[in-house]
Order: sequence, then C-alpha cells, then structure tokens
Amino acid sequence: MRSLNRAYRGIDATTDVLSFAMSEAGAGVPGASGADAPPVMLGDIVISAPRAVLQAAEAGHSTDEEMTFLLVHGILHLAGYDHETNASDKRRMFRKQGEIIKAIR
Repeated sequence: MRSLNRAYRGIDATTDVLSFAMSEAGAGVPGASGADAPPVMLGDIVISAPRAVLQAAEAGHSTDEEMTFLLVHGILHLAGYDHETNASDKRRMFRKQGEIIKAIR
C-alpha cells in the first residue's frame, strides 16, 4: 500500500484504502438510465487488510465492520466524493458514508 500510495498520490506513507477511477466520476453512459442502463465500471479499490485489522482493534469493532467502512469509503471516492478538499466536502462525504453503512447493517 505504501508503494501504491507513493506511486499514485505522491505520499510516501501507508494507507488503508485507495481508489483508482476508470473515468471521471459521474460520467456514466450518455442517454442510458434506469433498467436500460448498462453496468458502469467505476474503477478499482485496494484495501489494506493488515491496516483494517489494526484499525478495527483500535476502534473496538470487527474487521468485517472496518472492511465495510473502507469499501464504502472507496466507492464514494469513485463516485466523486472527496474529503481532502475542504471541510464542507468532508462533512458531505462522511454523512453519506454513515447513511450507506447504516442502511446495509
């Protein structure tokens, strides 16, 4: 994870999750919607299992819960959410993250 983070984000440190978008967020397929819309590949998500285990222990919840959190976090990045730009975007992303996690529990 550290080498991926360094290569793609220029940050020489390990991280828990990385998202690699296939295209600009929200691009989709022009003119397609609803049941007629083909599936859209958003990109790839890489999760560090060792970090997830450590973070779960630190937070006092299961590794499954931490992996779910990291997966949702990564998907939101692929959907165009960003928590690093400003405080407003961070609140928006984390609110949506909480809503999704609550809905799937």
